[in-house]
Amino acid sequence: MQAVSRRSFLKTSALGLASGALILDGGWLSHANGAAMDYFAAEFGISDGLCEKVLAKALARGGDFADLFFEHTISNYLILEDGKVNRAYGEVALGVGIRTVKGDQVGYGYTQELEEKSMLAAAATAATIADGTTATPPVKFSRISLADRYPLKKLYSAVPLSDKLPLVQSANDKCFALSGEIIKVNATLNDQQKRILIVTSDGVKAEDLQPNSFLAASVTAERNGRRERAGYNFGGRREFSFYSPALVDELCKEAVGRVLVLFDAVKPPAGEMPVVFGPGVTGILLHEAIGHGMEADFNRKKISTFATMIGKKVAEPFVNIVDDATNERLPGSLNVDDEGTPGQKTLLVENGILTSYLHDKISARHYRVNSTGSGRRQSYEHFVQPRMRNTYMLAGPASPEEVIGSVQKGIYIKDVSNGQVKIGEGDFAFYVSQGQMIEDGKLTAPIKDVNIMGNGPKMLANITMLANDLQMNRGGAGMCGKGGQGVPVGFGQPTCRVQSLTVGGTQA
Repeated sequence: MQAVSRRSFLKTSALGLASGALILDGGWLSHANGAAMDYFAAEFGISDGLCEKVLAKALARGGDFADLFFEHTISNYLILEDGKVNRAYGEVALGVGIRTVKGDQVGYGYTQELEEKSMLAAAATAATIADGTTATPPVKFSRISLADRYPLKKLYSAVPLSDKLPLVQSANDKCFALSGEIIKVNATLNDQQKRILIVTSDGVKAEDLQPNSFLAASVTAERNGRRERAGYNFGGRREFSFYSPALVDELCKEAVGRVLVLFDAVKPPAGEMPVVFGPGVTGILLHEAIGHGMEADFNRKKISTFATMIGKKVAEPFVNIVDDATNERLPGSLNVDDEGTPGQKTLLVENGILTSYLHDKISARHYRVNSTGSGRRQSYEHFVQPRMRNTYMLAGPASPEEVIGSVQKGIYIKDVSNGQVKIGEGDFAFYVSQGQMIEDGKLTAPIKDVNIMGNGPKMLANITMLANDLQMNRGGAGMCGKGGQGVPVGFGQPTCRVQSLTVGGTQA
């Protein structure tokens, strides 16, 4: 089959959008992990011979290594506001990114046209990072075997709009039914199926189909002229059948419960005090304030405070931190990373000792270790960076009640948002969107309008208790930003006590 131009393909795809069914894909589902074997070859004429020719061009000026990243992503959005679905649209991304690596330097080119002439031109652009003689030509490609962490029985693009509309309409109706104080509901369903093909000059060939989706409800309530707003979402690398009526019920109860509790919330006193983080979603603080500092590029460039800490104590012996691509169906789960390295589990902190960074191929070569399968990119238009996948702290020996009971006066945090972090120093500030006071070892009044401030490495060192209730965040709407790119990630932790953080509430 001859290569298909992006313009011709998108014109054909647009007919699917216009039909109202949002079907934009041929429905290939023949591989164990949901990725059709040779999908890009069958649909766009991407043969091994063509890849060899493009890689040879990328190495023509003496690069050490080159790879091709083909992508075909279909995204659909349904947004209900004021009782009506007022936005419904789809997006298609199709193209190839071509990378040449010379030492620690990267040359990059990409094209939306999957035709030989365009790909060779992009490869020539990538090759300019080097200035020498032709490198060794690429070796024969060998397709690697992948795990099956997010199988699909049915493509999202094969789910008609008539099946998706009831989800957002049901979320709207159930939120209103739960309380007469709800005055506004926004419900959103987003689904994405991302097909990728990675071909490298050292002979790796890998193909994957990566679904991602979420269902979200945001609600506004009014009481005595005062308004509050809150929301919640569920998602991940899920099948469409995940969004059951029972899940919609749970989503709406959580969103409405979160907004109504704010009417009774108080501002806690300001100052230094013990802070207990609840399980699950509060792992975002672990991700932001600590996890980024363990990405290898920040350490290779001596930006992170962890740059000289490998093999050294960073926490108490009961603290263990993992970054994991092998969880099933979480947002950061991966069968293969964007460099062709199979997804794997990386132990970052073991018994309080920093044991590893998160590596892509470039940082792995610099540190003379193996890649941890952490090379990720937003799309074919972007270069690879070491990124987190699903980051979490393992459970400890205490019960949640014991952790909370150990605090005489402090705060309990259920959820945080709107954070700011300085990667180098690790300083952070986060807004507490859901929480409670802790008084005499008991959870008491809900709190609001609170910021917590601290330093990530110091917070890690000041974890004094961990409970046995590890939970992973069940949401899927968030994206992790770095270097102008966003990728889906997961996070979690057990109930956790930090000895002291700065709480910005009212004056004592």
